[in-house]
Amino acid sequence: MNGNPDYTDDDLKILLSGSWDAEPEQEPEPAPAPQLEPEPQTESAPEETAPVAPQPATTPAANAQPVTAASAHDIARVELQPGGVKAAIEAILAVADVPVSVREFAAALIVSERAIETALDELHRDYEGYDDATGTHEPRGFELRQVAGGWRLYARADFSPWVGRFVVGAQTVKLTKAALETLAVIAYQQPATRSYIAQVRGVSSDAAVRNLLQRGLIAETVPDETGATQYITTDTLLEKLGLNSLDELPALAPYLPDPDQVANTENLDITPN
Repeated sequence: MNGNPDYTDDDLKILLSGSWDAEPEQEPEPAPAPQLEPEPQTESAPEETAPVAPQPATTPAANAQPVTAASAHDIARVELQPGGVKAAIEAILAVADVPVSVREFAAALIVSERAIETALDELHRDYEGYDDATGTHEPRGFELRQVAGGWRLYARADFSPWVGRFVVGAQTVKLTKAALETLAVIAYQQPATRSYIAQVRGVSSDAAVRNLLQRGLIAETVPDETGATQYITTDTLLEKLGLNSLDELPALAPYLPDPDQVANTENLDITPN
């Protein structure tokens, strides 16, 4: 048998052991090979692994939608962020160039107005300084003020000398006396026309009115019965003065002469101290 090239020693052992039936079991093994033949028709075996990869991916993808929605919901809940509502209010105040009302805070942070008011009270207390069981908490260099119907951060007045040395440039240019007088007339007697302002001051106020309009301290409103343009003050003036409303302006009576003396009196100096 060893001399016959058609048989090997292994073949002889299989025949003598009577285990020839094992080969039929091996013959079906190639049978999967025919199953591999269609694979080339579908462009290679990797497609078998590709369907397997998408299957796990489909499950996370289905789960990804709820995860995204939950994530957006969590972001909307500002209370979950470090510092919560108080820190969020500070972040808005840091970028706001006008006073922010309680309603605007509530709309931006998606919380109740009561929560905003509570947080503002706590921030005001923190900035002003306080004493508690842990010790003394000194005031900050800035303070929270309610002006023009909203809230805004301001440098603390105690540090005005140093802040004034730092702030330079066009923003520190002061209003002329004529502009201040015109602004005072409008603030106390608004709405006021140019002719009324000129009557009170005794001189034309056209240049002063243009200056105040350019600075945004006054604005035009509905004309009077004769069609003359009337002027009123703006929230910008309240911000500059640190007032919440015009009702907080100082009483004017002590500074004004009798009405019949207005035309003959000298210009009033109501420049803030």
